[in-house]
Amino acid sequence: MITPDYSQLTPDCVLNALESIGLRCDGRLLALNSYENRVYQVGMDEGAPLVAKFYRPARWTDAAILEEHTFVRELVEREIPVVPASAINGSTLHHFDGFRFSVFAKHGGRAPELEDRNTLEWLGRFLGRIHAVGAIKEFQHRPTLNIDTFGIEARDYLLTNDFIPPDILEAWRTVSQQALDGVRHCFDRAGDVKRLRLHGDCHAGNVLWTDEGPHFVDFDDSRMGPAVQDLWMLLSGEREDRVRQMGDVLAGYEDFCEFDARELHLIEALRTLRLIHYSAWLARRWDDIAFKQAFPWFNTQIYWQNRILELREQIALMEEPPLWQN
Repeated sequence: MITPDYSQLTPDCVLNALESIGLRCDGRLLALNSYENRVYQVGMDEGAPLVAKFYRPARWTDAAILEEHTFVRELVEREIPVVPASAINGSTLHHFDGFRFSVFAKHGGRAPELEDRNTLEWLGRFLGRIHAVGAIKEFQHRPTLNIDTFGIEARDYLLTNDFIPPDILEAWRTVSQQALDGVRHCFDRAGDVKRLRLHGDCHAGNVLWTDEGPHFVDFDDSRMGPAVQDLWMLLSGEREDRVRQMGDVLAGYEDFCEFDARELHLIEALRTLRLIHYSAWLARRWDDIAFKQAFPWFNTQIYWQNRILELREQIALMEEPPLWQN
């Protein structure tokens, strides 16, 4: 079977896919901000618009997508505010002309005010509830966030495919290896911490806030990993700011889920892995015209020079004491 690419996902294809599962569209189609997948707000003949998500071909297996849907449904059953894929004709995953897609109810909201201590504690409570469910069982078809999957594989891809400019290749090769050595040392200091099912990409853009509080969207990057992965991206500012912010998050989190303080050793290590993985993510998608349009600065000389400086900063940060020490 030939795997299609997004150039074949025309507006007619999107509308025909939805109508193939019995959804009567009114022709209105709005592309939403998404690069990994293609996501559209679609007007319906009757009722509110829906959101249709067309998964990037060949990224996940059907089993991995359905495993994510099952996890989110477990959260819904426990009244945790997340947005699940809708079951239509008995399934949450559908196929049309080689594409796989799911449909979601439209949910609005604004960005959370992460400077507010009550907001951070509120987010912590819901993340604690998510992790309490995530710890019940393991994913069988989705990967684990670790130095191999997010660091070594990403670095090898960039080196093997000649993305680094020749005149700074050795500098990037050296600093990226030093950074991964630092990551290993952080994981060694943390010890054998527990892995559980995570949101996986819990930055502010994936939290929508209403007067009733937060709800979490886009579990597409859900995977096994340490709990702190879903916490550290809520932190910002100077060290003293991040210490206070983490205290606020944990004040809510530990109402529902115990936090292993050893995981604080992993914050800068996880940030380092994310930085290397992000460069490789852009590189792996560079044949997609949408990426060239959205990230024109990628793969320029100045881009890689900045990444070298960034990794040097991370090497120093990974040598600092964890956040609970001042």
